[in-house]
Amino acid sequence: MDVLQLSVALSCVAVVLVYAWKILNWAWFRPRKVEKCLRQQGLRGNSYRFLFGDFKEMKMMVKEAKSKPIINFSNQDVVPRVIPFILKALKNYGIYIYIYIYIYIYIMQSNFIACQNCFMWFGPRPAVIVFDPEAIREVLSKSYIFQKPTASNPLSRLLARGVAVYETDKWAKHRKLINPAFHVEKLKHMLPSFYLSCADMLSKWEKIVPSEGSRELDVWPYLQSLTSDAISRTAFGSNYEEGRKIFELQKEQAEFIMQANRSVYIPGSRFLPTKSNKRMKETVKEIESSVLRIINKRIKAMEAGEASSDDLLGLLLESNFKEIQQRGNRFGMSLKEVIEECKLFYFAGQETTSTMLVWTMILLSKHKDWQVRARDEVLQVFGRGKPDYQELNNLKIVSMIFHEVLRLYPPAVMLARITQTESKLGKVTGWSAAYVTINYVAQ
Repeated sequence: MDVLQLSVALSCVAVVLVYAWKILNWAWFRPRKVEKCLRQQGLRGNSYRFLFGDFKEMKMMVKEAKSKPIINFSNQDVVPRVIPFILKALKNYGIYIYIYIYIYIYIMQSNFIACQNCFMWFGPRPAVIVFDPEAIREVLSKSYIFQKPTASNPLSRLLARGVAVYETDKWAKHRKLINPAFHVEKLKHMLPSFYLSCADMLSKWEKIVPSEGSRELDVWPYLQSLTSDAISRTAFGSNYEEGRKIFELQKEQAEFIMQANRSVYIPGSRFLPTKSNKRMKETVKEIESSVLRIINKRIKAMEAGEASSDDLLGLLLESNFKEIQQRGNRFGMSLKEVIEECKLFYFAGQETTSTMLVWTMILLSKHKDWQVRARDEVLQVFGRGKPDYQELNNLKIVSMIFHEVLRLYPPAVMLARITQTESKLGKVTGWSAAYVTINYVAQ
């Protein structure tokens, strides 16, 4: 018995030591080894700090940057506010190099710092900032080599998955099934929903602003409600009120995930019975059960021979149903995957669209000559009547304004990719698990 107990005890100690070594290697020895290799190649950056890297300084600099007002709303004012630590790293340590094993790569084009690369620390992993248009082109064109990374924090996966995170054959399958919902003929039927949402917002503004005179108004919450309402109508049609409740839960979920992503994720911490973890799991169940109820109603209606709706969910289910009938279940989406696509449609569209609209209003308020030209064009094309889909193509100036806003103030800050196999980027060969990130906001 003593021998058995001793064997069990030694086995437990061995397991603990193995895992302790793995954690210590991940949190200290491997980062130090990679830092040495990077410095030998000529890169400069902060020395690695145990576990957190540069996270604490990044968090402090972002907090400080956001505490100050934006004076001129120019691109030069916004970049230091959005990525202050990256800007500081470029100014302090910039030098030219490419990629090494187990690194994040930030590919940036900047108007104020040219061809200078360095590295910084995202927890135990370094991030190498790279300036090279050819490397950017290579990353974006070789999708089978540079693929979308999985979220380092598993909590992020609870928010939405769908076609945005899939790769290769699964991405192709979902893209094929979703495409019919965004065909030009289908989009025409969504225009009345957009018009109704805009009319509701303007009606609220007219009640707030006196008939004569003016009033200062914070448009941001109204634009968020506008995009949420429009997407709810186009995603769920007659069920849009229930859709709005789903999206409100998803918005709450996003706040929890943003808070979690501001610090280093400790493996297993998502299983702790904290208040935020419990609430996140509750929202996941509420969202999925609500979407499933709507989907089941639509499926029963389709099986009964009723015409499918022109909203996103109806078009997606119709496309999926046809694919399964023609080619079998393997070529269609499961109910879980349909739910994820609906969640993604809102999450990807709501915040990005409202951000673009608010920056458009800011720029038009600064450049009033373009504001006048845009208004004159809209009145010339539509007059005082309801907008017509066919006439939207005649809004040349409005389209130019939107494109310029997206160029200067892109809603997404960066695009990440990861190499799954040994690969080459530029003149340097990289290994699997090397991260590549393209930064939009500093272009």
